[in-house]
Parts: sequence; structure tokens; C-alpha cells
Amino acid sequence: MAYARDPNSDENDSNRRLYNPYQDLQVPTKMLYKLPTSPEFLFPEESRAQRRSWGENLTYYTGIGYLAGSSAGAAKGFKSGIKSIEATDTMKLRINRILNGSGHTGRQIGNRCGIIGLLYAGLESGVVHFRDSDDVISSLVAGLGTGVLYKAASGPRSAAVGGAIGGVLVGLAIAGKQALKRYVPI
Repeated sequence: MAYARDPNSDENDSNRRLYNPYQDLQVPTKMLYKLPTSPEFLFPEESRAQRRSWGENLTYYTGIGYLAGSSAGAAKGFKSGIKSIEATDTMKLRINRILNGSGHTGRQIGNRCGIIGLLYAGLESGVVHFRDSDDVISSLVAGLGTGVLYKAASGPRSAAVGGAIGGVLVGLAIAGKQALKRYVPI
């Protein structure tokens, strides 16, 4: 236990001392919290790879897609829930309409965006594996393929439009990332 020092007391008072949890350890406490600035790898092969593994990529894009879609869907459902409120509704019924609208629309759009993220991550990892190159072309091909696969059940015309939309969205994302790297100092 730490005792507060009395300013009028003698420094050599033998029955009082400050508690130091590191006094019996042979650890340099100054170096205890200096963490490395670069990632630490178990195997040297891991340090040469400059991208996430396919499993990490799959989890990342699926999770980000579901989270973003659920948030946007919840906002859209909130808006539709507020529009569906009638003048004769009680407060409990109004809250219920809003929550039901938010939850239902949030789940629907979140699942759709999660599937799109899953398709994109799988296609991107496959294209990178077969081309043995992680560049802009791999991302664009994965975006085109994702749009085509997502809309394939609606017919060839819808699949072509979906592929074009997927390619354009990935192109915009790549251009935005390059602009952020260039113009936003970190």
C-alpha cells in the first residue's frame, strides 16, 4: 500500500515507504513499455507478404460489407418507420414501428452487402493467386466478376450491368485510395 508523504516528516522515516511493484524484479522498467513500431512475424515468409491472407481478406470484406450495409439499412428503415407512424398510434406502437423498420431493412441490406463483400474477397484472392500479382487489374477484375455473379440469376443483361457497376465502384475506390495517399498527410 502506498502511504502519502507528510511534507513535515523526515525522509528517513523507517515505518513508512512508497510502494514500488517493480522493486524486486530485475526488469529495466524504462524499457518495459517501448513497443516495436513494425509488425513482428513468426516466420520470415510472412514478413515478405505485403497483403492479408485470403482468410483475413474474406473476413475483412464480409464484415465491413455487413456492418456498412446494416448501418445504411437501419437508417433507411428508421426513415420508413417514421413515415409509417399514424396519428392515432401510442408512443409504444410508434417506437415499435421504428425498431421493426430499422431491424428488418438493416438485416436485408446488411446481408446483401455482406454477400457482395464475400464474393469480392473470394474473387480477388483467386485472381491474385492465379496472376501471382496484387495490383489494380486484380481488383478491377474481382469487382467486375462480383457484379456479374451477384446479378447472374437476373439474366445476362442484368449481369452485364452489374459487372459494369462493380468495375466502376472498384475503380472509384482505387482512385479514392490513391488520392488519399497523395493529398492527405499521415
